[in-house]
Amino acid sequence: MNKYYPLRVGKQKISLILDRHAIKITALFLMLLLLLFLISSGMGEQFLQPLRVVAILLGQGDAYEQLVVQSFRMPRILIAILVGMSLAVAGAILQAIVRNPLASPDIIGISGGASVAVVFFLVIFSDANNALTVSIKWLPLSAFAGATIVTFLLYILAWKNGLSAIRLVLIGISLWAFTKALTTLLMIIGPIYQASQANVWITGSVYGSNWENVWILTPITTSLLFIVMIMIRQINIQELGEEIAIGVGTHIQRQRILLLLLSAALIGTAVAFAGGIGFVGLMAPHIARRLVGSSFGALLPLSALIGAILVLLADTIGRTVFLPIEIPAGVFTAIIGAPYFIYLLYKQRNGM
Repeated sequence: MNKYYPLRVGKQKISLILDRHAIKITALFLMLLLLLFLISSGMGEQFLQPLRVVAILLGQGDAYEQLVVQSFRMPRILIAILVGMSLAVAGAILQAIVRNPLASPDIIGISGGASVAVVFFLVIFSDANNALTVSIKWLPLSAFAGATIVTFLLYILAWKNGLSAIRLVLIGISLWAFTKALTTLLMIIGPIYQASQANVWITGSVYGSNWENVWILTPITTSLLFIVMIMIRQINIQELGEEIAIGVGTHIQRQRILLLLLSAALIGTAVAFAGGIGFVGLMAPHIARRLVGSSFGALLPLSALIGAILVLLADTIGRTVFLPIEIPAGVFTAIIGAPYFIYLLYKQRNGM
């Protein structure tokens, strides 16, 4: 049986070769995400069967059910999905650029840079009643600026005749510690109420998400993901190394900067609305790579789906299992991700 399926569109102006196995795996995870979407929409203090959730989404539920599902649960679920996709794709891009499996937005400090910028934004533009004096639409731009600054600092400081895996991780952890200290300082000098709220947010939570957040985040995230998908060929070339990339006529530094900016934008927007949810950008690309290989045409879509599943599952567990207490989603991703990071370090040290 032929492993690949040729696809030609636009009078053969666009030609693609699709891996049948990758298509099956991606379709399976897409169905798994849809199932989790329905289950999560029905879970809470009032439990609803998945089929009942479908009926409510089609407008057949009563007013109370419509309120619970569409006003309270749906924005939170959609934000979790978008954030998971952003973090997973950003992690995959970083791993391709530096050719380092330990590259992850949170581990190497990029998420920390976005967190500093967001907390600074909240401290500067909040009044005595803890209300923002400017539009929340400026929050993603602030987070993007913080993530971009740390990204370029990391790239400059870690570069020495190439990017060493150990040097990248050590400098990244140092930047993470520095950004964490700055974030704590800003929380201390800010209002007490704001500090307690920020502490939950920094751990990583989509609590309090609303439709305004969804309308802001959706076009930004979908646009960035679309641009990344267009650049799949360039990402594949980046992972081959500088010598091969230059040999095939690639403007490697220009593309690397653009990819870093895309990664920072994805991280910044995710952190702006969900805080520092950790290890998704590390785990999702690795799981996807084991399932469909290292070609980014299959790796990126599957990473996005796995990232969405991880964040949505973590948030669903956090808001339902320990009722009436809600646990931030970042707690559960860290419980899984920290041992996984140690496992990857062990593999690298032993040359596996």
